[in-house]
Amino acid sequence: MPDSMSEQLQRDMQCEGLLECFHGLKQLDRDVFQALVDTGEPLTVDEIADAVDRERSTAYRAVQRLLQSGFIQKEQVNYDQGGYYHVYRPSDPSKIADDMQRLLNDWYAKMGQLIQEFETKYDEGDASAPSVEG
Repeated sequence: MPDSMSEQLQRDMQCEGLLECFHGLKQLDRDVFQALVDTGEPLTVDEIADAVDRERSTAYRAVQRLLQSGFIQKEQVNYDQGGYYHVYRPSDPSKIADDMQRLLNDWYAKMGQLIQEFETKYDEGDASAPSVEG
């Protein structure tokens, strides 16, 4: 049975939440990523800016955040007569998922360490605390 529109929307929102949660990406960043996914071909910054209806400099900042987070890749295209330009395309979804899993594992390990440090610190303090019984 096909999913209802609300179920699909809820799943999409959860996926977008992952992008924001793991990488602090903004709505514009998600729009740029979606534009690259939707076109299915590499785009220049100017083409991306047109696709998301933003100024080139604003689109470029979103592209830089997506590059840093590993969500997109930059490719150089060379002109026959010399010179070049860059195009951008989405990274492989399985690579993105692997990176997010690695971040989650690192976070989980760090939280476990902090919890252990908390327990050790306050367990020692608890043992030496005077009794308040009456």
